[in-house]
Amino acid sequence: MTQSPIIPPAGFNWRIRVYYEDTDTGGVVFYANYLKFFERTRTEWLRNAGIGQRALAQSDGVVFIVKSTSVDYHAPAKLDDLLDITVMVERLSRVSVDFVQQAWRLDDDNQRTLLTTGRITVVCVNSEKLRPTAIPPKVLEKIQPTAAIEAPNAM
Repeated sequence: MTQSPIIPPAGFNWRIRVYYEDTDTGGVVFYANYLKFFERTRTEWLRNAGIGQRALAQSDGVVFIVKSTSVDYHAPAKLDDLLDITVMVERLSRVSVDFVQQAWRLDDDNQRTLLTTGRITVVCVNSEKLRPTAIPPKVLEKIQPTAAIEAPNAM
């Protein structure tokens, strides 16, 4: 049984247009490109919070790396679609952040169609040794869990 998705009341959104390079020969977004869309949105979310990843690596010697991903695909995006990519912090620990991200198609009449739901875990690591390390306090204070999200159950 599938639950109706709930549009997140909080979090961060970033709009992305689907270009030819994002699609396969049928004009449908290649499945792995959703991970790129999610990555760009997390980067813009951090930038919006005043956290530059290059600056963080230089000043604190830490970087964020993806530990795990899982993506459920609900409907296809196609060439020229306008997508609204969301990012929400589901769980925050001393060294990692669990995100829930979604890609929504925005239609001309402002209707939204859920395309994908992803769960991504990133870990803070020392930029030289690539070993897990604590997220700097100045980052932790800007990263807080956002409202819970419901997504359709995987079939």
